Amino acid sequence: MGQTSSTGVKAHMETARKTGALVLSNRKLTEVPDLSSLSKVLRTLDLSMNKLCGLPPSVCDLTSLKHLNLNGNKISDLPDDIGRLTKLESLSLVSNLIVSLPASVSNLKHLKSVILSDNKMTEFPVPLCGLPQLDVVDLSGNHITVIPDGIEDLQAVELNLNMNQISAISPSVASCPRLKTLRLEENCLAITNIPEELLVDSQVSLLCVDGNLFKMKEFEEVEGYSKYMERYTAVKKKMF
Repeated sequence: MGQTSSTGVKAHMETARKTGALVLSNRKLTEVPDLSSLSKVLRTLDLSMNKLCGLPPSVCDLTSLKHLNLNGNKISDLPDDIGRLTKLESLSLVSNLIVSLPASVSNLKHLKSVILSDNKMTEFPVPLCGLPQLDVVDLSGNHITVIPDGIEDLQAVELNLNMNQISAISPSVASCPRLKTLRLEENCLAITNIPEELLVDSQVSLLCVDGNLFKMKEFEEVEGYSKYMERYTAVKKKMF
């Protein structure tokens, strides 16, 4: 249980049996305590700001879990069976060492929010594509180089890829059915790497591309920019 007080953890676990929420943030934990007694009742688990390097497979037995916060640890990968957490709605792993997601993530059909900013990912996590209730995906501050083919099944409304190393975008991103906000600031995009389909045919009404390998004036002169601005302006009018 690391350097933290086992008595303090036990007290929190007793409370969690009644509330369904266990908060063990900032307690210098180096391993996850035995949560088997909470497997059917725990809905929220916060293990943020500890010293965890991984999760035991037993975490996948928390079949009622809806919210999992693992921010600020040293976790490099998730258990292969993470997809058994079929009620999970939010997954947050900010500032860890995650390289990729297990394929079973594609079973998390209730997932709405995935926050993976400031990790070590080099490829877009394709297992997120096809999750029907996904709203927000934050992959900012990673090392992703390409928005790949096959992304058209991504159901997210907002996709944040700021501060990566993206130099290529598949035109299939234009087919994402619900994508309204696409953040691509501070990447490695040349103006010729922005697909015309993204500007002309997509649902995207907010496309953020500052800090790439072109000036914004060049972006405004790209074929299809006026079509994109029609969507942008229409959304702004609805807001006011």
